[in-house]
Amino acid sequence: MKIAATRIEIENLLLPSRNSGKSIGFVPTMGALHKGHISLVSLSINENDVTVCSIFVNPTQFNDPADLKRYPRPLESDQKMLEEAGCDILFIPSVEEMYPNNDYSLLNEDFGVLDKVMEGQSRPGHFAGMITIVNKLFTYVNPHKAYFGNKDFQQLTLVKYFVKEHHLPILIRECPISRDTDGLAMSSRNRLLSAEERQAATLLSRSLFKVKEMWTGNNITELMTFVETEFAREPILKLDYFEIAHFETLQPLKTPISPDTPIIACIASFAGKIRLIDNIKLQ
Repeated sequence: MKIAATRIEIENLLLPSRNSGKSIGFVPTMGALHKGHISLVSLSINENDVTVCSIFVNPTQFNDPADLKRYPRPLESDQKMLEEAGCDILFIPSVEEMYPNNDYSLLNEDFGVLDKVMEGQSRPGHFAGMITIVNKLFTYVNPHKAYFGNKDFQQLTLVKYFVKEHHLPILIRECPISRDTDGLAMSSRNRLLSAEERQAATLLSRSLFKVKEMWTGNNITELMTFVETEFAREPILKLDYFEIAHFETLQPLKTPISPDTPIIACIASFAGKIRLIDNIKLQ
């Protein structure tokens, strides 16, 4: 596996493949890799001639400085996982490389209402920082395909919107949520949980699975009450939001719902200081 730390290095490493018409797959990450990330890398390897994985903890998408400071950065183990998975190139730029001369100016992208709900309400500025760094990474790597997990569903929706609006020649591959055996969605933040918090956190997925089981298309109020009641019983967790929304517009829905409307349930909760998210498609 080759390693690049600058824009010039990553462009030079990819130039021979680009000139010979080889396909390039790209997996952008913030590191602290887990099996979910590796599943994206494996999919890219299967679908492309060259696979690039980036690791960059982007400061502009953290609205809480403490969250940025405690975000895990196990680069040595990440590198080992990628080597074992067969990744071709690891791109690990510095903050100075991505934001030269301390220029932290962000893209002023108009997402309409897509970034105004859920994560947009709970994490002001998060999506501006996210799309700014994704755009920079896309520019540096210039991949044919880019791989994103469905756990960050709203982020994925915004990236797809951005690519479409700007006519970028990149196919965005949506990849299923990877879960541990107890159902908890795999996340880099999981390693920050205490054993007690880790056990309590399974309520996110358990609630979603139960909501899916209870879903009728006209019982949104009942399901909202159910989830709020379940979290009120768990003192370790603090529910940030639970929304039943349109799969494409992300707008909260009210009953009744037609059976052909694509619907997703999204949830966010704090376990101590650690914030976790999850989702499940209802129909």
